[in-house]
Amino acid sequence: MPVAVVTGANRGLGFETAHSLARLGYRVWLTGRDLSSVTQAAAHLSSERLDVQLAVLDVAAPASIEAFAQRMSTEPSIAALVNNAGSSLDGFDANVAAATLDNNYRGAVRVTNALFGKLASDANIVMVSSGMGELSNLSSALQKRLLADTLTLEQIEEVASEFVSAVGRGNHRAAGFPSNAYSVSKALLNAFTRVLARSLAGSARRVNAVCPGWVKTRMGGSAAPRSLEQGASGIVWAATLLPQGSAQPAPNGGFFRDAKAIPW
Repeated sequence: MPVAVVTGANRGLGFETAHSLARLGYRVWLTGRDLSSVTQAAAHLSSERLDVQLAVLDVAAPASIEAFAQRMSTEPSIAALVNNAGSSLDGFDANVAAATLDNNYRGAVRVTNALFGKLASDANIVMVSSGMGELSNLSSALQKRLLADTLTLEQIEEVASEFVSAVGRGNHRAAGFPSNAYSVSKALLNAFTRVLARSLAGSARRVNAVCPGWVKTRMGGSAAPRSLEQGASGIVWAATLLPQGSAQPAPNGGFFRDAKAIPW
């Protein structure tokens, strides 16, 4: 039975993704930062006789990630890692910018790095991103930096630090950034996807970013046109891509909506 790990799975897209993967026969580790909500979500799926395990995992807390990684050390290898956890905070200042990047971008980096040694040789890594992270929201100079073939994680961190500092000074627009920390966090998550994909080239592992679209969730709001099922379908597609050598070679390092490539 393949194993999947889904972060931020106690509600919304994460929960629907965990539900879908469990129904496909995965043993799903449903994780979130709040024990009560994670327990309730896992119980709902377990009532359907699905193989769901629960764990507290706060992607913004290195100690929590390390504890989860230790717990996973006795599990079979992970076939699918879905980095879904994220947040959209009220307001816009340097503190909000820093917290948003730490949750939405660095959280995925931390979890991926901590669990990398447990990934199956043909594992799928999925970064749940957003169309708001498209590079068209940044200046041409920033786009060029983040699209560079030689981009490194350290250089992504430089851009992250520049954004937070510029927001604090009040000149982020002049520096090429939008007035939206969520947008920047997803652009950096996409950049991490490209860097990681380059390191995976030549192996059977793959990583892809997925935009679920505007979905009816607590974050997306009731006016969103897409259902949870519609939003999660693309995430599940990326989490269940077949290994290299299959009739249709699996993509690595792409950005997708509804299983179709979209511009960075």
